[in-house]
Amino acid sequence: MSRNLRIRIFAHSLVSDWNHGNAHFLRGLSRALIHLGHNVRSYEELGAWSLTNLMRHEGETAIAAVDDFRRTYPELDIHFYQNDSTFEPFIDEELRDVDLVLIHEWNEPWLVNRVLALKEEYGFKALFHDTHHRAYTRPGEILRFHLHKVDGVLAFGEAIRRIYTDGFGVARVWTFHEAADADIFAPHAGRREADVLWIGNWGDEERTRELMEFLVQPAAALADRKIIAYGVRYPEPAIEQLEAAGIEYRGYLPNLKAPEAYNTSALSLHIPRRQYTNGLSGIPTIRVFEALACGIPLLCAPWTDAESLFRPGQDYLCVPDGEGMRAEIEHLLNDEKARIQLGESGRDTIRNHHTCMHRAQQLIGIYEEITR
Repeated sequence: MSRNLRIRIFAHSLVSDWNHGNAHFLRGLSRALIHLGHNVRSYEELGAWSLTNLMRHEGETAIAAVDDFRRTYPELDIHFYQNDSTFEPFIDEELRDVDLVLIHEWNEPWLVNRVLALKEEYGFKALFHDTHHRAYTRPGEILRFHLHKVDGVLAFGEAIRRIYTDGFGVARVWTFHEAADADIFAPHAGRREADVLWIGNWGDEERTRELMEFLVQPAAALADRKIIAYGVRYPEPAIEQLEAAGIEYRGYLPNLKAPEAYNTSALSLHIPRRQYTNGLSGIPTIRVFEALACGIPLLCAPWTDAESLFRPGQDYLCVPDGEGMRAEIEHLLNDEKARIQLGESGRDTIRNHHTCMHRAQQLIGIYEEITR
């Protein structure tokens, strides 16, 4: 396609990443599309949950995180809207003369359905972008969206794609994985600060048992190692358990600070939420892409790469249980050559297959397909 597209993205937030891991990919995808020459603008609701909680809970760190975001992504054109009398004239004006509208699943049904109601009148194509497990765990919430009006769905894993086609009856669905913003997440030299790094939010009891087995118990048996954990919404009993196991809990980590945390750690852990080890097996979360992009060795709790995105045993290592995690941590910390080989292999796979630029090119290919 020779001409540049006018692309509009509705997302929960690009400004805030507080309990919002999708922000990394949405920011990187937007910038990659801009670098391809397309006109990209995104929208988020004023007072959205993530940004509100960032400001409420993180104080000066929140202000610094937003400032850092603005400095790092100056090309992103973000507009705010409100669910009041100003919305109708705002959306009518914004969606005129647009080619493609990308609607992320973390939006309210009223917003999604209002945007879709304008599709015929203004002639744009609309794609629904799903990067969550709700289609599997709470399908009724997804069915509140007027999916019959979209031109297709971008599902962040094959298992989710099948739910949309077989369960929801959507005719055109593409598997559209998340990916790393390789401009930000890359290896760089740094003095080691941690032996083991864990970045992840508590998860509303979606992986409490797994965190106990694959993080807390191994840490308790590795008392001489420095293990650091970042994340938000940890209840006080969980923080106490981390501290009792010798884990240094540091709370919120702005996503743009994550590369530094990865690059100053010997290795990182991936402990997926329960949904991604059973019915949605094969869907990696953004943390997998982040760690591998930084060239840091990644140890995973049981997880199956059902779509062969990576090379198990070369790009990352899986362990069967908590004792296996402890043993493999100890082994890798004592084998620098193995750490280097594992990190370089994972980094190369990201660079060759899983950057935001790869996904931006895929998205433009999908647009060309739906406009033939």
